[in-house]
Amino acid sequence: MDELMARAQILIEALPYIQEFHDALVVVKYGGAAMVDAELKAAALQDLVLLRYVGMRPVLVHGGGPEVSGLLKRLGKTSEFVRGLGVTVAETMEAAEMVLAGRVNKGLVNDIQRAGGRAVGLSGKDDGLVLCRRLDTYEGEPIDLGYVGEIERINPAVVDLLVHHGIIPVISSIGVGEDGTSYNINADTLAGRLAAELQARKFILMTDVPGICTDPNDPATLVSRLTAAQAREMLESGAVSGGMIPKVLGCIEAAEAGVERVHIIDGRVPHGLLIEIMTNRGVGTLIARDEAALPSR
Repeated sequence: MDELMARAQILIEALPYIQEFHDALVVVKYGGAAMVDAELKAAALQDLVLLRYVGMRPVLVHGGGPEVSGLLKRLGKTSEFVRGLGVTVAETMEAAEMVLAGRVNKGLVNDIQRAGGRAVGLSGKDDGLVLCRRLDTYEGEPIDLGYVGEIERINPAVVDLLVHHGIIPVISSIGVGEDGTSYNINADTLAGRLAAELQARKFILMTDVPGICTDPNDPATLVSRLTAAQAREMLESGAVSGGMIPKVLGCIEAAEAGVERVHIIDGRVPHGLLIEIMTNRGVGTLIARDEAALPSR
């Protein structure tokens, strides 16, 4: 009986969050260990399906760095990074698109459907979802990343259509130029921009660290709550570096654009999505537009 009561208490604890976020659009950037570990992957996609069935409207954005790197290695190419952003040269763009918009995207669609949900896979090319140009500057400085795109415009009509019909859009980080050229887009940047464009109630970015830490090597220095301005100060001070830079920038853009709750969570925590959304604990860093927008937890 005690075990049954404990289970009932879990459901009761979740009720206020289900009520608060009923019909809310939630953008999830999916990546890291949760994308390659079979058990973590199954748990994350189960969470996504559960969110849909309790009345939320999830949108999934994904990259696929390890898969792309694996293919490049088989092709005799090496992955190169500049300031935390991957370089995509002309001869590997086609392979990257094949992996991201093909194998990875359709695999996630299949897994969501096997978990009981409905899903449709998209790339930025579909219905002109993500129009971009070649990225040539980053944080005000010149940069050459090859066929890496900078988002110029997002047309979210197809995403709105799908979520309105109870379908989870699964979006790969491929964009298209005005001339039809394919571009690789940083998935963290795309997810933050999409959350802002859709005016999502929540944007959750899954990664392989506990959240934003004042000392990246010490999980005990996790900052659980901060404003967009404070997050930007951490970027400028160098406390946030490497691959965390585009993640934090994406979160700042979403928060400043009015997304109510922006989270960086540890994707290595099983069912971290449910813990973050439906409990009063949380498993990462919450970023809000300003002090007034910071919730009590």
